Amino acid sequence: IRSLNALAMTAKKAGMIILGGGVCKHQVANAMLMRNGADYSVYINTGQEFDGSDSGARPDEAVSWGKIRAGSESVKVYADATLVFPLLVAATFARDREGQKAGP
Repeated sequence: IRSLNALAMTAKKAGMIILGGGVCKHQVANAMLMRNGADYSVYINTGQEFDGSDSGARPDEAVSWGKIRAGSESVKVYADATLVFPLLVAATFARDREGQKAGP
């Protein structure tokens, strides 16, 4: 935990990709709190806000706690992380034969 906090505090820019929720979500988000909030954040889970679960919390709640900077880029994807995260990684890092980024 100390290493994560130290890394967050010394980073010029920092972001979070949160898969699911629970203790791991809090450890990463609390590390961002040490640096006055994350610059970018992506939450991927199936939690809904109405049920009161930790996973159901939207990024704007983390903004109110200072874990995500106000005005930063954040999004919550309502989906199963085991399905969506591999697709997100593939779309981000995939290259075609000419070396161009994949996607639109």
